[in-house]
Amino acid sequence: MLLLPLQELSGIIHADIRHKQLECILQILHSNGDTLNQGWPLVLGVIGAISNEQGENLIRLAFQSLQLVVTDFLPTMPCSCLQVCVDVAGRFGLQTRELNISLTAIGLLWNISDYFSQNHERIVGELAGEPGGGSEGELTLPPYDALWMSVFLRLGELCVDQRPAVRKSAGQTLFSTITTHGALLQPHTWQTVLWKVLFPLLDNVKKLSAIASGRRDDTNEENILMHHSRDTAQKQWAETQVLTLAGVARVFYSHRTELQQLGDFPRAWVLLLEYIEVAALCKNGEVSLAALKSFQEILHPNGVTTPDTPHGDPTKGPLPKLDPVPRMAGDHSIPKDLGKVTKICAGDPDEEAALWSTAWRVWLSIGTAATTPPAPTEDKSQLYIPSQAFLTSLVMIFPALYQHIKHRFVVADLLKLSSVLQRALTVPVHSDSSPFIIPIGEVTLTALQSAILAAIKEVMLGSENIQVMYPEVFHQLLTYVEYTVKPPKFGKVEAKSVSAVKGTQADWVAMNYVPFAEAIVGMVTELYRATAKHPSVIHGHVLQNIVKVRLLFHYADYIFVTS
Repeated sequence: MLLLPLQELSGIIHADIRHKQLECILQILHSNGDTLNQGWPLVLGVIGAISNEQGENLIRLAFQSLQLVVTDFLPTMPCSCLQVCVDVAGRFGLQTRELNISLTAIGLLWNISDYFSQNHERIVGELAGEPGGGSEGELTLPPYDALWMSVFLRLGELCVDQRPAVRKSAGQTLFSTITTHGALLQPHTWQTVLWKVLFPLLDNVKKLSAIASGRRDDTNEENILMHHSRDTAQKQWAETQVLTLAGVARVFYSHRTELQQLGDFPRAWVLLLEYIEVAALCKNGEVSLAALKSFQEILHPNGVTTPDTPHGDPTKGPLPKLDPVPRMAGDHSIPKDLGKVTKICAGDPDEEAALWSTAWRVWLSIGTAATTPPAPTEDKSQLYIPSQAFLTSLVMIFPALYQHIKHRFVVADLLKLSSVLQRALTVPVHSDSSPFIIPIGEVTLTALQSAILAAIKEVMLGSENIQVMYPEVFHQLLTYVEYTVKPPKFGKVEAKSVSAVKGTQADWVAMNYVPFAEAIVGMVTELYRATAKHPSVIHGHVLQNIVKVRLLFHYADYIFVTS
């Protein structure tokens, strides 16, 4: 009876009355907190009656009570009041008067979720008779799962806060909570997590990042302490994009089993890949590179698999064995209409293949768009050319992806892959970065060239249709060899060779193709030695093409090394 009049004082705007009210609540908690029982909703209502209009002193005093509740009284609180406690902690996170209180409130949400996990059986038993959660017309969640959803939703709101530190802390806490405790959720609850938490968060971050200002606010004294990579709202939201996309990708990998049981998992998979594609093609290098890392994570958790070769050399190792009866491509090409996937059941080979075909389409789309030469422009500051780190990461994704599509990989797919790899090789390096990327002495491969060699060998080792691909494989390899005589150009971008740059100022530097071509020559020699008698090699005039390339080197005063 005493708590109800005390709660009614929350509507009074006078600060001194609110201060006395909160002092009373704090005293009650210290003296009788373990005997409140049904009085907890009133106490939490008083603590949570905060707003930005109130002074910092009132917010600090109220938060002191909340910290005491979470630290000492969660075990004595009725489980029916736990969701109210989550909501109150979320309000303190959203207040903008005190940054430290917002960050600490996020920590309290983590502590509350840890309590939910450790007391799973007791909470489920006590809430057995309670109504489930969920809005009208939506899936009704079990009461225990509804508690988790309240935590996820509160953290999701904080992930799009205007303060970068709050966004970062909330994002890390949200994805750690889902990844760590997601196994406690019922299978159908994951549908709500996907469509009410994860994808709305991705969408909100994308929209807010697009409208963020790219101008530095010199009138804000806080900018004095900011690194130049975070001194604008646009750069700060880029960091949020990176964190959000990486977090969602981690959830998709770590809980793939639960998610794949959902009837609309294919739609979620396609939508996630669309977000990755958009992020990978944005002009912010940090976001685009992070998108590729997220792509890699959902394909292979421990990084990209590389061929089992001596000393990590992609040009060494066994070549594929010949099939005495060449296989025809037939109708096993990767489907063009990749978006029309409606349902998947775990373990269904055809539907699983459709998902990986979607990933292959997205990889090709990213590769094609990223390696397309930019349109000529007089304003060099507007010229965007992908970095070598981006291209290397893109190519390194392919081996892991290829493991899922190799049974349906045909000549048409090889041509698309070769187009991306060839154009990636032609992308120049900015002169500021060239000393760190182009190997000293110009006798070793760059990281991108090594990744391309590994991708080529992956196709040679793994495809079931490799026999009918031999002529095209030789054609692509010989094209790379010709780059030493006829260096390719990246559209209209003026790039100077490595030797010409020494002592001369240049904006863009072309790669040195000689070490790469030497490695390719070794692959051509070994592959031809193993396949010279194969019908497709004979009918494809492979030897004639090799001789043409050798003559090209002869006329250019190059020595063609064949072994």
